[in-house]
Amino acid sequence: MNRYDRMLAIVIELQRKGWQRASDLATTFKRSPRTIYRDLAALERSGVPIISHDGKGFSVAEGYVLPPLSFSTDEALMLLLGSDLMAGNFDGAYRAAAQSAGRKITSILPERLRPQAENLRGSIHFAGEGSARPAEAARMQLVRTAILERRAVRFRYYARRTSAASRPPNAQEADPYAIAHLGDAWYLAAYCHQRHRVRNFRLDRMDDLVLLDRTFTRPEDFQMERRDLFGPGSFDVRVRFDPAVARWVHESPSFYMIAEEETPEGLVVTLHVRYEEDVLPWLLSWGQHAQVLSPASLVRRIASEAEAMAQRYQRADEQAASPAAQASERG
Repeated sequence: MNRYDRMLAIVIELQRKGWQRASDLATTFKRSPRTIYRDLAALERSGVPIISHDGKGFSVAEGYVLPPLSFSTDEALMLLLGSDLMAGNFDGAYRAAAQSAGRKITSILPERLRPQAENLRGSIHFAGEGSARPAEAARMQLVRTAILERRAVRFRYYARRTSAASRPPNAQEADPYAIAHLGDAWYLAAYCHQRHRVRNFRLDRMDDLVLLDRTFTRPEDFQMERRDLFGPGSFDVRVRFDPAVARWVHESPSFYMIAEEETPEGLVVTLHVRYEEDVLPWLLSWGQHAQVLSPASLVRRIASEAEAMAQRYQRADEQAASPAAQASERG
C-alpha cells in the first residue's frame, strides 16, 4: 500500500471506528507510530479536519465527506467478484441489489479493462447453496428484516442431539444479531431468551419462523463468532485416519476441525464440539479408516453404532438367504 492509499485508508478508518490512537493505526496498517503521525499531519495540511484529544487519540470532524472514490483495477475486480458471490448466495432482494451493484461497477471501469473484468468473472465461479432452497430463502428474508429492524423472532428449532431429537421442538424466542454462511449452511447468531446467552442457529433447522413486535438493542461489542462451539461444556475430539484417506479428509473436512498432525500411523485430527452428535455422522462416514482416540465416551459410542450396524446387516443377510426369500426371487 503506497502512502496515498494509506492516508485515504486512515481517514476511512477514523470515520468508521471513531477515536483511534496512533498506536492502533500503526498496528492496523503495519507501520510505525512515527509514520502514522506524519500521515496525520499531511492530512491536516491537505484540509482534512483531523481532531486530536489527549487519552483518546485522533478522529475526523463530524460531517466531513470524502471526495468521490476511485478504485484500482484489482479493487474493482474484487468488488465485481464479491457482487457475484452475493448474487449467488443471498435471497431475491439482495441478489437484485448485488447484480445492480455489479453493473454499476462495470460501467465505471475504463473501456480497455472491461474485457479483462468479464474474462475474470467468467473464469472464477462461486458455488453455494444459499439461494437454492426456497424454504431457506424465505427464512433468510425474515431474518434479514429482523436484523435490520432490530425485531425479535419466534421459531421452533430441531436439535440434532439424540437426547433432544426425540422430543418435539419447543417454541423459542431470540434477538437476531447477525448471519453467516459457514460450510454448506447459513447460521443465525442470536440472543436466546431460553438460555440467556448468544447462540448459533442453523436456518434450515428452523420451522414456523415469525417476526415479533418486540424490539431489542444489539450490544455494541458484539462480534460474530462460533460461540456455541467454544462455550462451557465444549470439548476436543481426537481422531486418527489411515494414511490412505488423509488426502480425502483434507478434501472433505469437518466444520469442527481445529488442528491436524501428520504422524507415521496416519493423520491425527482434532475437532472441538459441544455434543458428540455434531461429528458422529462425519466420523461414521469414514468407516474402518477412522479411529477415535478420545474422548472415551465417543470411542464407546462409535463401537456401539458399528455393532448395531453389523447386526442390522447380518439380519438383512439372513433374511435374504432364507428359503422363503430365495423362493420369492425365483418366482
